[in-house]
Amino acid sequence: MTAGGGPDDAPTNLLGAYLQARRGLVTPEQAGIPGGGLRRVPGLRREEVAMLAGVSTDYYLRLERGRDTHPSPQVLDALARVLRLDDVEQAHLRHLAEPVRRSRPRRSAERVPARLHALLAALDVPAFIEGRAFDVLAANDLATAFSPRLRVGANRLRSLLLDPEERAFHRDWDRAVAQFVGAFRRSVADDVQDQRVVELVGELSLASGRFRQLWARQDVRALEGGSVTVEHPVVGELHLHRDKLPVEGLVLVLYYADPGSESAERLGLLAALTQEAPPQSVV
Repeated sequence: MTAGGGPDDAPTNLLGAYLQARRGLVTPEQAGIPGGGLRRVPGLRREEVAMLAGVSTDYYLRLERGRDTHPSPQVLDALARVLRLDDVEQAHLRHLAEPVRRSRPRRSAERVPARLHALLAALDVPAFIEGRAFDVLAANDLATAFSPRLRVGANRLRSLLLDPEERAFHRDWDRAVAQFVGAFRRSVADDVQDQRVVELVGELSLASGRFRQLWARQDVRALEGGSVTVEHPVVGELHLHRDKLPVEGLVLVLYYADPGSESAERLGLLAALTQEAPPQSVV
């Protein structure tokens, strides 16, 4: 399976694959079209999308088949409206329609600067550094006490999908999976030649039916913050805030509780139970 969406997707036709996946998620009723009769495809037909967007069926067919990959901003806006895309999804659509650069600079290995290791050690909340593919690159002791799956070398998406303990850990595991898969697609965008991305998508596609289902939907999500509820095996239920802060091409992730709350007390207990040790680092 390619990073584009399915086993038969051409990596160079990401725009067409995205349009096809998204029209399959819009019902005729949502688009104001009577849905009576037998329909061979889920969602909207190509000709229905074309009609609602104000373009010819032939032109829309060229877009889905990759014969025309650079529609105008006006066409993109119309398609976004028909496909009911939110702001994050619209930005993703516009990105896929940008001209492809002939050469893409080779990505250097993701390394955590020494000052970020010092920052992790100084923080009194669970904190770690993740890369663009959700690999854990560094973590403080409280982060690994919070979840052993936040150890250096682990991949957050792989753990969430394949580790049975994650199901018990997350109060709403299915929602968490959907958010993470959508955020992963947004993070990797159109860089389907990144070997790390290709390998991870291939591994998860073979190992997880839920990943295959969500990846085929081509959802894109912003996973920049919010709140989570987890069931910690030692200190019990924790209601925490999560912030994700970009730092030098990496992401610093923090979990913290409301001051004076029961979760803050439990997080303090977890900290007291955690031995002091240098933060983990990439070998």
